[in-house]
Amino acid sequence: MINFKDISYLKTGFPKQQAGFHILTKYKVLENLAEFDPILVGTIPINIDIENSDLDIVCCWNNKAAFIERIKYLFEKENQFSIRETVIDHQESVVANFFIETFEIEIFGQNIPTERQNGYRHMVIEDQILRSKDENFRLEIIKLKESGIKTEPAFGLLLGLKGNVYQELLDYKI
Repeated sequence: MINFKDISYLKTGFPKQQAGFHILTKYKVLENLAEFDPILVGTIPINIDIENSDLDIVCCWNNKAAFIERIKYLFEKENQFSIRETVIDHQESVVANFFIETFEIEIFGQNIPTERQNGYRHMVIEDQILRSKDENFRLEIIKLKESGIKTEPAFGLLLGLKGNVYQELLDYKI
């Protein structure tokens, strides 16, 4: 299994993974977020990205105002920077979006350890599912995503999950 906390696996990955590694290291994105225990999550690490997939980074904050201040300090000069506060699954959340070169980056922060956040947990489970299936399964996920279906619902469709696919994926047994 991949150690998703260390992005060095991207160096020898597929072209988009290598490009993501280049951006994240050249601009020291994860390094600058180190105090928030950042982890790159989403579709790029597990090779089910599509053309407009972004680099999703989950972070854990203890002080929301300090997290927002740090994100603004680090990234507000970047192209199309935006930051907002929201509530997701009854948890206060902060979401920042911006572009560095050709990559959109989304930084998602909650007061939950990063390895316990749903974005990370979903990715790990999806990676395990992909490893247990053949290449056609991965290509079908990508095809569904290209048709506009989000990642978790795409897995839900192919796995025959009913109800809340976001929760069912967390409980999925391989």
